[in-house]
Amino acid sequence: MSACRTLGPPLPPEPPPAEGWSEEGIASWYGHPFHGRTTASGERYDMEAMTAAHQSLPFGTVLHVANLDNGLTTRVRINDRGPFVDERILDLSRRAAREIEMIGPGTAPVRITVIESPAPVTCWRVQAGSFRSQSNARGLAQRLRDTGWEVEVARGDGGLYRVLAGPFDSREAARRSADRLEGQVVNC
Repeated sequence: MSACRTLGPPLPPEPPPAEGWSEEGIASWYGHPFHGRTTASGERYDMEAMTAAHQSLPFGTVLHVANLDNGLTTRVRINDRGPFVDERILDLSRRAAREIEMIGPGTAPVRITVIESPAPVTCWRVQAGSFRSQSNARGLAQRLRDTGWEVEVARGDGGLYRVLAGPFDSREAARRSADRLEGQVVNC
């Protein structure tokens, strides 16, 4: 990844869905070349872990996933954002996809059901940019400070430097700031 400004995925619903909430749609899976890369939650992606990406469910949400074509089921934890392909609702790790026999076809109709919901988020920040170069990150941070933003530079996994504005005590305040900064809302 080169130095760039990133726009984020949709925000999690507020409040997080209760246990029993479900959704049906198409799931896909991902493996190489994403294995070992940093996920949206900050974890390293392990294609042999029981994880998945969803566009809006809070990180840490545990799902029961049922393949509607063959009746096989599995359990995954949300730790990434995606898929960003129309009509797909879930990207499974390779291992989870193997458990419900969707490796070959690549996609399958699924029903996902929340079986464990994480505690609600009470603090948000805005990622205004992400850079390989620390000096570029510091430069953006200083420009934002000069215009009145409370900002810090945090080193993330993969050697990236993240420029974070905030904290904000409401998601709406973070969203308004993200719009102004062309950034991504993240949890504190």
